[in-house]
Amino acid sequence: MFKYVTRAAVVAGSVAGLLWVAASPGTATSGQERQFVVLYAQGGSTEAAHAAIAAAGGTVLSENAAIGVATVTTKSGGFQAAAGASSAIAGVARSTVIGRAPDDGSAVGKARLKLDAAQTDLQGASAGSANATEAKKQEPLAGLQWDMQQIGATADGSQRYEQGTGVRVGIIDTGVDGTHPDIAHNFDKALSRNFTTDIPVDANGATVDGPCEHPSCVDPADEDDNGHGTHVASEIASPVNKLGIAGIAPKATIVNLRAGQDSGFFFLQPTVDALTYAGDHGIDVVNMSFYVDPWLFNCPDNPADSPEAQAEQRTVVTAMQRALDYAYDHGVTLVAAAGNGASDYSKTLVDTSSPDFADEPGEAPYERTIPASCTSMPSEGNHVLAVTSTGISKRKAYYSDFGNGYADLSAPGGDVYDTADNKRDITKAVLAAYPKHLAEERGQLNPDGTPNTPNVVESCDKQICGYYQYLQGTSMASPHAAGVAALAVSRLGVPDSVNGGKKASPAAVEQALRGTATDTPCPTPATFTYTRQVRQPDGSFVTVTSTQTCEGSPTNNGFFGDGIVDATKVARGH
Repeated sequence: MFKYVTRAAVVAGSVAGLLWVAASPGTATSGQERQFVVLYAQGGSTEAAHAAIAAAGGTVLSENAAIGVATVTTKSGGFQAAAGASSAIAGVARSTVIGRAPDDGSAVGKARLKLDAAQTDLQGASAGSANATEAKKQEPLAGLQWDMQQIGATADGSQRYEQGTGVRVGIIDTGVDGTHPDIAHNFDKALSRNFTTDIPVDANGATVDGPCEHPSCVDPADEDDNGHGTHVASEIASPVNKLGIAGIAPKATIVNLRAGQDSGFFFLQPTVDALTYAGDHGIDVVNMSFYVDPWLFNCPDNPADSPEAQAEQRTVVTAMQRALDYAYDHGVTLVAAAGNGASDYSKTLVDTSSPDFADEPGEAPYERTIPASCTSMPSEGNHVLAVTSTGISKRKAYYSDFGNGYADLSAPGGDVYDTADNKRDITKAVLAAYPKHLAEERGQLNPDGTPNTPNVVESCDKQICGYYQYLQGTSMASPHAAGVAALAVSRLGVPDSVNGGKKASPAAVEQALRGTATDTPCPTPATFTYTRQVRQPDGSFVTVTSTQTCEGSPTNNGFFGDGIVDATKVARGH
């Protein structure tokens, strides 16, 4: 979901990755130490919740008192049922991932999760011709930033009016490389936090994050061992510094609120902690390019799920909504990626990917029919702006999830098949910052430091070099909208006497984005067939098609929501 957002799933017949053999979830036995996330009853006392946890045989490891969520360890095989029966407890969920970052299409080594379709399609993509110069010179790589040109986030556009001065943008992701030369100037290390601990392997012994890089297994707050979070941060707020690219809000402050593992999974406790931290520390906008796992969709009463699994999914939705509400009520504008499953969220789907993380030996996904009443978090949470993805021609990207009433806004996220011949062109993805150490680890640099793959671009200025990679996905669309939201805060905000910087009402920011977005009607006919010429290992091409139907009006529909965000109109106030 990094709804990444990219889904490693079979959704409505769209294959995105490999699947395990289906099996029923395991059941914990007494004596086996396990962790659970416990949600306290709304309005109840903390003392009563603690007593209920202790009576069920649990011990609190960490607690978020602001929204009543705790991580608990226990050796009692009946803890979930016993704690859940208490009136002081609103829900109990196994301590597993609730979100997954999109794979970047080139990861090897530590991050060995399934590739989603959007990033898999970057493999082997060639670089076509690109507009390397513009009428007015901007940053050195500005000619490759078709995405910024599409929404007017340029020196001749939004930068003339607002650049995000005084605005804090929280990156809830896999981390941010705060040392990257095209990020460092705007990065606030002191305010940044890492809420995660590296996880070497899962319950089946499969590699998750791999060996810890640090003795504590807790990475510094300026480190990103995945690359996804750094790309997102760069799209939003790379400064104008004559190196590489410029972000949409080039004077905004980047705050790393890391809730994602190196491998791209997101656990419930770190995610809610990141959201409440944002509310407490003057963060103005957060970008959430992830989706809720281990259940791709959280269903309150799906007959395919056990009662325990149903209760678990209800707990995830409730806990996440409490955290989203807390952040929103504290002035945080919430922006999320819509997802990369090419699925209509307003229709019944089939999910064969959940649960996709083994926290018990032998656990594996199984097939479920998903009615529209099920919830994907955070994109379907209250107060959250769900953003779909466009390609260079402004069509909805082939992989982007959609749905009339689901899509709020649209923004450029890349589509490497949005070409005249329907063949891949890497320059039709989105270019943004890439940690050098990952390019080195992944064998993408020559001995002299120059890239050896079209996925990576180098830019140097006075002996200082930065690296940039092409990615596509709604994970890339969402930060474009978040960057435009930062411009709205910059224009509408008033001085924040408590935390410094500026503060604007999230409702006013949302109104600014929706009111200025470029109305984009459904294609004609509304049932649109995407055609991709997919290159095979032997050099031949296979034609792949996908038919998707857009519903709604010219001003609000399932492909584009209220339209494609417009940075210039937001920055100048229409």
